[in-house]
Amino acid sequence: MESLRAWKQGASRKPLLLMGARQVGKTFILKKFGQEEYANTVYLNFENNIPLCKLFEESLEPKVLLKVLSIVSNSEIVPGKTLLIFDEVQECPNALNSLKYFCEDAPEVHIVAAGSLLGVKLKHVKGFPVGKVEFLTLYPMSFLEFLEALDQTRLKGYVEGYRKIESLPTPLHDKLLNHFKEYLFIGGMPEAVSEYLKTQNLSRVREIQNAVLNAYALDFAKHAPKDQIMKINQVWSSIPSQLAKENKKFIYSVIRQGARAREFEGALQWLLEAGLIHKVSLISTPKIPLSAYSDLNIFKIYLADVGLLGAMSNLDPRAILHENELFAEFKGSLTENYIAQELVHSGYRLYYWASEGRAEVDFLVEQEGSIYPVEVKSGNSTKKKSLKVYGETYQPQMLIRCSPMNLRKDGEVLNCPLYLVEELGSLIKSGVGQK
Repeated sequence: MESLRAWKQGASRKPLLLMGARQVGKTFILKKFGQEEYANTVYLNFENNIPLCKLFEESLEPKVLLKVLSIVSNSEIVPGKTLLIFDEVQECPNALNSLKYFCEDAPEVHIVAAGSLLGVKLKHVKGFPVGKVEFLTLYPMSFLEFLEALDQTRLKGYVEGYRKIESLPTPLHDKLLNHFKEYLFIGGMPEAVSEYLKTQNLSRVREIQNAVLNAYALDFAKHAPKDQIMKINQVWSSIPSQLAKENKKFIYSVIRQGARAREFEGALQWLLEAGLIHKVSLISTPKIPLSAYSDLNIFKIYLADVGLLGAMSNLDPRAILHENELFAEFKGSLTENYIAQELVHSGYRLYYWASEGRAEVDFLVEQEGSIYPVEVKSGNSTKKKSLKVYGETYQPQMLIRCSPMNLRKDGEVLNCPLYLVEELGSLIKSGVGQK
């Protein structure tokens, strides 16, 4: 919402494209934004709306479109006072193309377009308005947003403002860990969170998660190229098995014996563009910029939402009752998946480091010209063999371990509690140079 308000106030505002996977709340947030920030909202949904799409076949001129859209919606469209929403815009390529003309000829009109498979569809749209739109991505709810949904606003505010590298009070640490265990099971899909708030019933939450997974499967069948549908399903279904391995590197033979990269590269790319997975590429030599040193052929894959990973893996709801057992499920893959999605939400690109069988660090983060290794620990063990090897080899300013333990710094090692990962960037700034 803050990003949407900043877009509204922007001096050189262009039409906005809101990206994100299906059912992360794009339509809801745009309608809420219109309700709170504008005198009125004109909402147009292009899914299965042939007459609406035909309008854009006849003209892309903003003056003509605005006149007809006012009649269609029975609402006056006033520049600066009306929010015009094009939803499921991927279903109407001409509506996407019209954004170019709104940018050039009617910049005073506040227009936002959204769609679940925009990443997949955009490269196939002729005349896409390159340079004429702004982009914003909506992800599943983060852990701190989950706290706010639980009405733990004070606790969220306390965590957000935490900058000192010293342990949190034990009662707050324990409370945050308990809520974090809830989040690992429920995840950040808004409908799943909403169901939990209403019923506190984890079985009902699982039904919602399975319904979301079924909707994704229908998307594969409806929107993917016919020759890719089965491959997309195979890649998608293999992800829990890939992550259950000790070495979570994506192996094509897990999909099917004898499978080769060239068979499934298109399917992987489709899932990436649909916003359903995150790809973590291998770095053998950690240098700035990391993107220049990544091995595109060796990588790990995580889901966009940790709750959906648990659903795909049939995680028993009773696991949430045990002390820290949940963190170690599937060899810690739930915890690692959570870290991956939080880092993406915070704007980091995902990489990991490995050294010829000697050691492996789960993530590398690049911040202000420095690289920091991030090791994920599911339990309270302070063993840090891989971090130690990395530290001895590259002498980074700080080593980071994410675990269920409280916040502290042991020499060069910063222990970031799992629930504080969203604040990792600030903790790095505070921790660098502190003994």
